[in-house]
Amino acid sequence: MEILIRKNYDEMSKTAANLIVDQIKRNPKSVLGLATGSTPIGTYEELIRLHKSGNLDFSQIKSFNLDEYLGISIDLDKPYNEDQSYARFMWEELFKHINIKEKNYHVPNGLTDNPHQFCRNYEKQIKDAGGIDLQVLGIGGDGHVAFNEPGTSFSSRTHITALTQQTLDDNYELFYKKSGIPRDEMPHFAITMGIGTILDSRHTLLLASGERKAEVIAKAIEGPLTAQITSSSLQLHPKVTVVLDEEAASSLKRADHYKHVEIMKKKFSL
Repeated sequence: MEILIRKNYDEMSKTAANLIVDQIKRNPKSVLGLATGSTPIGTYEELIRLHKSGNLDFSQIKSFNLDEYLGISIDLDKPYNEDQSYARFMWEELFKHINIKEKNYHVPNGLTDNPHQFCRNYEKQIKDAGGIDLQVLGIGGDGHVAFNEPGTSFSSRTHITALTQQTLDDNYELFYKKSGIPRDEMPHFAITMGIGTILDSRHTLLLASGERKAEVIAKAIEGPLTAQITSSSLQLHPKVTVVLDEEAASSLKRADHYKHVEIMKKKFSL
């Protein structure tokens, strides 16, 4: 697991964007796994900037998003602050600004008539695309990745999940409260890639910023493997890069070591 610690959110975002750019430069037909939430917005802004400057081409890229609320789907006729779907988030924050083809980006369908069959089909779509080359992840306040809540099996595949009260509270404050939607009207279930699906990716990129993520990041990186902190499953992945700002890294016991390792790798071109 490679830990990269940056001074602030902007530097964290640029570092993460550069890792995605490196993947695309190596393989212009890469399959990306994408995440929603406030953390990756700066990363997406940097990717958009590079695309508009003519230095980044998404025309052959395929992408699969981690998750979507069940019972909700994108409605482009609604203002952004009234449509809380993750599909709408991705459209506004990334897809409409780059040249990715509509047929090549995938977000779970929150309005599917058969959610369990949809989950099986989503897994097949990922497999048929050749698997995910680089999976972008955020981390929830209880340590979850995607919507894999505490107790989710490390072997789980794309599935339907009930959201915990902490996730509901966190997401209400971040996304729903500002739009005036009553708390009891937000979705309580979601479609999510499973831990097993995420661990199948060739490279995972975990992002976190802010002091409120510090404790759970320390548990994910330096704590024991446990299904109660589903992000700890990344310790089992052969290639993980974690990019943090100083605040998110503030509870790490070995932060100085991680910084030293990065310096030495650069010095010896490792």
